[in-house]
Amino acid sequence: MSDERILTCEEALRFLAAYLDGELEDVTDREVESHLARCRGCYSRADFEKRVKQQLAALGRTDVRPEFTERIRRLLGQFAASPDTPEP
Repeated sequence: MSDERILTCEEALRFLAAYLDGELEDVTDREVESHLARCRGCYSRADFEKRVKQQLAALGRTDVRPEFTERIRRLLGQFAASPDTPEP
């Protein structure tokens, strides 16, 4: 008897990013693979996202100036300290 369950499209898409990154546990990974093998719509979505990830990885990485990084950190700190920021 298998521990695998049949995922809905909503569940499969919720796991998709972690699946593509190889971050799922074995059972969930197999459940997503099984769903993608049966569902053409979700397979197409997974294929598209996989290609986007590959294209982004091919672009490489650009180093930014430390001043820019510090400015972003200050802005995020101000945002986090804002009274309008909802609690997690």
